[in-house]
Amino acid sequence: MKKRMTIMLICVCVLLGALIGINLFKAAMIKKFMTGNAAPPATVSAIQIAFQTWQPQLAAVGSLRAVRGVDVTTEIAGLVRDVRFTSGGTARANQVLVQLNADADLAQLRVLQAAAEQAQTVYTRDKAQYEIKVIAKATLDADAADLKSKNAQVAQQAAILDKKTIRAPFAGKLGITTVNPGQYVNPGDAIVTLQTIDPIYADFYLPQQNIGQLAVGQAVTAESNAYRGQSFTGKITSINPKVDTATRNVQIEALIDNHDGKLLPGMYATVKIDVDAPQRHLTLPQTAITYNPYGATVFVVKPAPAAAPGAASGARAKAMPVAQQVFITVGQTRGDQVSIEKGLTAGDQVVTSGQLKLKNGTPVVINNQIQPADLPNPSPQEQ
Repeated sequence: MKKRMTIMLICVCVLLGALIGINLFKAAMIKKFMTGNAAPPATVSAIQIAFQTWQPQLAAVGSLRAVRGVDVTTEIAGLVRDVRFTSGGTARANQVLVQLNADADLAQLRVLQAAAEQAQTVYTRDKAQYEIKVIAKATLDADAADLKSKNAQVAQQAAILDKKTIRAPFAGKLGITTVNPGQYVNPGDAIVTLQTIDPIYADFYLPQQNIGQLAVGQAVTAESNAYRGQSFTGKITSINPKVDTATRNVQIEALIDNHDGKLLPGMYATVKIDVDAPQRHLTLPQTAITYNPYGATVFVVKPAPAAAPGAASGARAKAMPVAQQVFITVGQTRGDQVSIEKGLTAGDQVVTSGQLKLKNGTPVVINNQIQPADLPNPSPQEQ
């Protein structure tokens, strides 16, 4: 009986020892794994920071205005007899656009012309009689005054008749009209718009601190979202001598080349002006930078840390690069790009996406199949 109990105690002890040994072995293996793998690897995208040349620019949103533009109207009322243009066409200077009914005015002009001719005849006859002292000087003066009055009436009626012919005051592009023959128009009624759009003005505003960088004749570039990727060149023609006291902005007028007629009055355009000499900047995409209350940071990809002297060759071969957080000082921005003034040097490999899962020392796997936008002049992507 005692022998059986002894055997059972020995078996229990052996079993307990085996369990304790297994647990100690597992703990040692876990500790070894945790030591060699501080954190699971994270997949990120990264780029090498490099210098880019930036041209300093001033930019503003401006409104386009015709060099000459007017809504053609009539000075006097009348019935439209003929419309001599087509909507959307072009007009020459002094071209007849609309003819109003002028029959009565023409008849009245002829009556007045006949009276003026009679007055001229009387004056000529009386002048000859005055020279031979047949009539008094007062009679000749009355004849001269009557002749001037009759000629003035003829000129007045001719002016009224001329107003019945509506002409283009200058060359330009015509708009859309709803005026038709037989329609009665009143003074001030708009007949058609006429715009001279080649070239075209761009009016925009800039802060007063930029006045020292502007000059008449300075080159400008205008862009419109109606023609993506196309720019229109021009130059500054005028700088307002007064600064707006409400906004502290100054109005600038630029003349833009529009030989294709694509830009229209009333459109808005982004106007850019090159100032100063080109500058070199280290740049990064906006997405690479994390802004915190204590500063701006990026994650730099560093080589894998050196393996311990006693580490196995397989462990050294599997070592991965790690992420290291670095504080930076940012400067100017241009589209998707940000200039870096301090904290990085050319050639540093910087994480551009996936920073949320990183901390100092996190192993990283770089996958650059998809990179965030890094455009100096991005445009909205319409769906």
